[in-house]
Amino acid sequence: MSAAASTATPPYSAPNPNYTPTSTSSSTTGIADNFQTFLTLLTTQLQNQNPLEPLDTNQFTQQLVQFAGVEQQLKTNESLSSLLKMQSTAQTTQAMNFIGANAVVDGSKSHYDGKTAGWSLSTDKPVTAQVSIQSSTGQTVYSGKFTLNAGANQGFTWDGRGNDGAQWPEGDYTLSVVATDAAGQQATVSTQIQGTIDSVDLTQSPPMLSIGGQTFSLDQIKRVVKPGTGTTT
Repeated sequence: MSAAASTATPPYSAPNPNYTPTSTSSSTTGIADNFQTFLTLLTTQLQNQNPLEPLDTNQFTQQLVQFAGVEQQLKTNESLSSLLKMQSTAQTTQAMNFIGANAVVDGSKSHYDGKTAGWSLSTDKPVTAQVSIQSSTGQTVYSGKFTLNAGANQGFTWDGRGNDGAQWPEGDYTLSVVATDAAGQQATVSTQIQGTIDSVDLTQSPPMLSIGGQTFSLDQIKRVVKPGTGTTT
């Protein structure tokens, strides 16, 4: 009796030993642009699969779908990065346009330049306000009682003289306000400082504006008056 002819075992798919991965660039090539390549890889793997352990085509398809999702996320990240760069450039340009302008920002510490130090006071109702000014060492250099009407950005200027008439040196001074309304109840008075924007630090993100030696971000600016125009923005 003759022996039955043996059947050759189909080859298993294996990586090509001569294949060298190509370097990828910052611009990811889309799956749609190489769809024919994926079809070729899929067909080749199907042709060389083990008949006893056939390829799970559903799993392969899911892997392709997952790969497409990863690629979409990468493209989204690239778009967001571009938008952030554009926003940073816009903030830098806007900040540089403020140099030389007179600005009002939230704060209580103002710089006395030997002539005046200025603040803006805001209240939503008429109040009686006890105003005090302290030096950088915490010493009270001036105090007084004033009547404030309801309204925003009411200017308060100090000429550098204490209650005793003595002239105080240049430096940073802090203003504090304790106020009561007509019924004798404690009321809130917010303080802002006003001064010229003399420089912009572009190394910070977002850029920081300098007013009298203090730094502020763009979102802290409440009001800006361009030099020589009197125009408020």
